[in-house]
Amino acid sequence: MGLLTHLLTLPLAPVRGVGWVVQQVAQVAEEEYYDSGPVLQELAELERALVSGQIDQETFDRREDELLDRLEEINRHREATGA
Repeated sequence: MGLLTHLLTLPLAPVRGVGWVVQQVAQVAEEEYYDSGPVLQELAELERALVSGQIDQETFDRREDELLDRLEEINRHREATGA
């Protein structure tokens, strides 16, 4: 781009900057949402709660199904995006 183009588009610089920031925030949020680490950690904690008697089998089964569904969603997203 030439100097004239930079001067003419200078008023749009704040808009481009805000757009870039929004894009970066969205990317980080997506990475956190599709991170399997917290889900695996919660599965381990759930099993500890069952073994220690803090929760019953029915609660364990229901919550385990939810977490396994979440892991499936994460894996499908990774396969789709090649991540």
